[in-house]
Amino acid sequence: MPSKTEKEKMLAGERYNGLDPDLQAELKKVKRLIRVYNLSETGPKRDSLLRQLVGHIGQNSTIEPPFYCSYGRNIYIGDYVYLNFLCTIFDNNQVHIGNHVMIGPAVQIYTVAHSLQAEDRNQGSETASPITIEDNVWIGGSAIILPGVIVGRNAVVGAGAVVTRDIPPNTVAAGNPARVIREIEQE
Repeated sequence: MPSKTEKEKMLAGERYNGLDPDLQAELKKVKRLIRVYNLSETGPKRDSLLRQLVGHIGQNSTIEPPFYCSYGRNIYIGDYVYLNFLCTIFDNNQVHIGNHVMIGPAVQIYTVAHSLQAEDRNQGSETASPITIEDNVWIGGSAIILPGVIVGRNAVVGAGAVVTRDIPPNTVAAGNPARVIREIEQE
């Protein structure tokens, strides 16, 4: 049985070496595409660049530049989604964003985590866990979503919140670490 590549380990949620030459080459290629995207004008060229960058982008969805990501191809965005300026997605594992999601400016979504052991970090040891943001979610500006989190349908994440664990559907969460502060009745 052949051993897994570092990319296969990364996407499987296993410990992998982030300094792997193949992964580094892929990151370099994506950085070039992001640079062009961030300098592009609204229109067909920008739309084409975005489709090259992310794994999927639904209809009537917008990512305002500047936008930053690590691999891009692991980002799956539904219909009628809006990512405001300065969003960063470290998609070392899959990031699924549902339909009708609003993401405020400077939101950070991180699938990757580094080892707590200094020597492991120095050698490039990382893990990555997927993130899911379900339909009809609103994430306030400068919020941070950490690895492995699911933000439930119709939830609201307050500006500046640091989301370290799942947010249940139909709730408002805020703070650092984010906690549910109230439920939302849907009409």
